[in-house]
Amino acid sequence: MTYPIIVKCTVCNDKLKVGTLYCSKCHTKYEGAFHLDKFNYLSPDQKHFIEIFLKCRGNIKEVEKELNVSYPTVRGKLDDVIRSLGYSVSSEDRQQKSRKEVLEMLSSGDLTYEEAMNLLKNSQ
Repeated sequence: MTYPIIVKCTVCNDKLKVGTLYCSKCHTKYEGAFHLDKFNYLSPDQKHFIEIFLKCRGNIKEVEKELNVSYPTVRGKLDDVIRSLGYSVSSEDRQQKSRKEVLEMLSSGDLTYEEAMNLLKNSQ
């Protein structure tokens, strides 16, 4: 039985590094200080969100349907993943981008006028 890799120390909560790699076929072992990439440190929920986001080709409306959540929830989950990967999310940039996305979704017919107005009111 295999288990998912533990990425955080249970004592101090710092990121762990890999010390040994093992081949189950030929039993070769590699020892050293190997690092994990930043995607390994994402939570299972964040990884699931990324999978759905990619499956939907970044179409937030489709992600909403797939996860059965609202537009602000999808944006919040996306911002959370972005921050977890080490990037900053400016609230001003987010609001401007959010307004632009709402208007694009309105013009493409993905949102009704009422839905767009509600989202624009909530982003102020």
